[in-house]
Amino acid sequence: MSYRSLPYQPGQTKPFKISRSKIELYKQCPRCFWLDTRLKITRPSSPPFNINKAIDELFKKEFDAHRAAGTPHPIMLDNQIKAVPYQHKDLDQWRYNFTGVTALHEPTNLHIFGAIDDVWVNDDGELMVVDYKATSKNKEVSIDSDWQISYKRQVEVYQWLLRQNGFKVSDTAYFVYTNARIDLDGFGDRLEFKTKLIPYIGDASWVEPTLVEIKQCLDGEMPPVGINIMGGACEFCEYARSRTELTLAAVQTKAKKRKPAKV
Repeated sequence: MSYRSLPYQPGQTKPFKISRSKIELYKQCPRCFWLDTRLKITRPSSPPFNINKAIDELFKKEFDAHRAAGTPHPIMLDNQIKAVPYQHKDLDQWRYNFTGVTALHEPTNLHIFGAIDDVWVNDDGELMVVDYKATSKNKEVSIDSDWQISYKRQVEVYQWLLRQNGFKVSDTAYFVYTNARIDLDGFGDRLEFKTKLIPYIGDASWVEPTLVEIKQCLDGEMPPVGINIMGGACEFCEYARSRTELTLAAVQTKAKKRKPAKV
């Protein structure tokens, strides 16, 4: 077992690694986060999104070609974005899931990291965080749904990480959001996409206070069932509690049926 996979030990002196996705997990449910980081009891995983992964890789190839040439991608020109893909010796590391952009948050001794999709640089020398998204729906893509706050927090963590590394970072991040069309007459072994560039003004002021909360959570007792910072009950906690209650009720009912009658 690698050090990275070890559970957190209250009071430990070694920096503890917290990924961007674990920060998001905490924001969704502190109890699920605590179970994951303290006991290594993780939420059930979803199936891999292999098509989305393929689209990410193809986007990277497109933007990397312009990165090498020092030219703007057509989507930048179409949206009048005065920028080019950013060249940096650590870009491959920044993109790799198990390293990413890293920073040690000294007040909490938490080693924060997150793998970024892309970085652009504008004419003012500011870095702009870019995230690729892919979907298939019969309406235009946006980032306006309540659940998409996770997208926004994602790029804000990346902005915070880059600033912690001394970079000048624009508040404006971009989502390269592509949508597979379902209004065509057939498949024909091809998917056709329509891609939209969505700007987002980030505010990473929540990150450091959240890291302090995370440290307190790590050092504390298990949070109550169903607590959700977004304001509702955590569906994973509710399922676990309901299953436990139903299982206990079934066991008790069965035990009563087996109890011999008094004579």
